[in-house]
Amino acid sequence: MKARLAAVTAAMTVALLASSAMAADFVVDADKAHASINFRIKHLGFSWLTGRFDKFSGNFTYDDKNPDASKVKIEIDTTSVDTNFAERDKHLRGADLLDVDMFPTAAFESTSVKSSAPDKATITGQLTLHGVTKEVTIDAERIGGGADPWGGYREGFTGTTKIALADFGIVRNLGPASKEVELTLNIEGIRK
Repeated sequence: MKARLAAVTAAMTVALLASSAMAADFVVDADKAHASINFRIKHLGFSWLTGRFDKFSGNFTYDDKNPDASKVKIEIDTTSVDTNFAERDKHLRGADLLDVDMFPTAAFESTSVKSSAPDKATITGQLTLHGVTKEVTIDAERIGGGADPWGGYREGFTGTTKIALADFGIVRNLGPASKEVELTLNIEGIRK
């Protein structure tokens, strides 16, 4: 009986170790522009104003056998907002919008991942922006993964979400058509 119990325990330990070995940790490759965080907001209801954050960092854990066990954490330098127009960027950094002197970073950390189809999932997590933390959901898609030409291994994803500015305490009147921001995250990670 003891021998059988020991064998079952050993088999369970091997199975647990094998399943946890499938998950891998990745660092977001933001330094070489293989990742981006972009946004767009309606301008007066006539067109889209687009921009990005030039500086951010992050990491994620991904297991292609169990994608629901994935985790992601991203930190954004809000001072790096860039809409390709210096005066507007200065305005966006100001106290009545992003207030980067008071809130120089924004962050997202996942709390759950739910697969919806092969290579597609909904990521739920906490977004902290302008000193306010709210739950948001990101519609995510795995773009691909594999060995890179430099001897590493990469995984790539894209995700989109919409946030209401007022939910994060940004209440400056930008017009009725400019109350929501659409975010697109293109994330490529290098396995550690």
